[in-house]
Amino acid sequence: MSGMDVTAGEATKHEQLLQYIRELAVGTKISVRRMAKDRGVSEGTAYRALKEAEQLGFVSTKERIGTVRVDKKRRGNPEQLTFAEVLEIVQGSLLGGKQGLDKTLHKFVIGAMELDEMMGYIDAGSLLIVGNRQNAHRTALEHGAGVLVTGGFGTSDDVKELANERQLPILTCRHDTFTVASMINRAMFDRLIKRKIMMIEDLVEPSSKVGSLKLSATVADFTKRSAETGGTRFPVTDEWNRVVGMITSKDVVGFAASQTLDKLMTRRPMTVTMTTPIASAAHRMVSEGLELLPVTDRHRKLIGTIGRSEVLRAMHFEGRPSGLGETFDALMWSGMTERRDEDGRLYFTGTATPQMSGPLGTVSEGVLAALMQQAGARAVEDLRRREHVLENMTTYFLRTVPIEAVIAIQPQIIEASRRYVKMEVQVAHDGELIAKAMLTAQTIDPS
Repeated sequence: MSGMDVTAGEATKHEQLLQYIRELAVGTKISVRRMAKDRGVSEGTAYRALKEAEQLGFVSTKERIGTVRVDKKRRGNPEQLTFAEVLEIVQGSLLGGKQGLDKTLHKFVIGAMELDEMMGYIDAGSLLIVGNRQNAHRTALEHGAGVLVTGGFGTSDDVKELANERQLPILTCRHDTFTVASMINRAMFDRLIKRKIMMIEDLVEPSSKVGSLKLSATVADFTKRSAETGGTRFPVTDEWNRVVGMITSKDVVGFAASQTLDKLMTRRPMTVTMTTPIASAAHRMVSEGLELLPVTDRHRKLIGTIGRSEVLRAMHFEGRPSGLGETFDALMWSGMTERRDEDGRLYFTGTATPQMSGPLGTVSEGVLAALMQQAGARAVEDLRRREHVLENMTTYFLRTVPIEAVIAIQPQIIEASRRYVKMEVQVAHDGELIAKAMLTAQTIDPS
């Protein structure tokens, strides 16, 4: 047997091990040695499969517990913050209750009040943020809440024992209470924003049964796979399951059945990861005329595929996510009001706030450019096109804008087709033109 055949066999064993891990019941403990013995593979092969399963979110390794099969949560059903994540956010350390780090919290309570009043706000699953008040630490744990001690303080041994007994974490960090609350609140906002942006992982479930072909496959193998699946294009992977090419039915036309695909495929194809935004994938597929994108991990190993129709259909039903929270764009645009002139043309008015100022004390050029871009985006939406991607933008700054000035931003469509929109956006203050931009946007039409 050739070296190529041995390597291909190892790759097949790897895929079989991943499928075996996925089929284990949630909560099952897994060890490299046991899996290697039960499945008849080397410990090296078992270790590689277990590490990839961990990257895909199907197993989790915890100190003193080991590696356990876990339930891979979909982003559509977001989890709350865990105490372990809070510990990382505040850069703190653990005093007790290690077994409860994976528990989630639904709210946090700042302990800046009398104990009796404080207890009215604390219940199971909450986090008390408090300073060096050991009676409060103990009472919170008794009520089923975790504790975060601020100011770098610790707690008593009996409180630590109680935390271990109740499996509720008690944490400490050097920050003051206000800073800690701000850090956790910021993390919650960031998580909310990320979850409202639709990603590839919302559509693709990692699978070991991805339709792909190996480098050593032939035109005959392509024809067979196409007949089995009805597909006309497939990723090509090497012996380590890394994507190295794409092969389509057009590529194999006229070639002998014995011709290997490595001579016919398109090398270094475009790929996406599970964290690629759907809008970004759609733009790539539309602009490059692609029908299928391989989905890979950070090592370019194939974990799934996604088709153009799936991406565009997802965008059609999902639409633009609303209320993304405290993004910079949302904050800058929050003071703008949509209006129509006598001819029904769209424009926006608002007041330049101090937060928009640059080093000279006037509205910064970056903010003006962002406002013009957002006005242009809303003009595209006004044409009833669901999504667009800005392709280029040329800006001109004619005058400075003082803080507290009332500005008007008016986008004007110059040319619009099914795929492109060209427009001019003007910013005026007291009837004088102060800035303008020329924009070209590519529309992503899901219909």
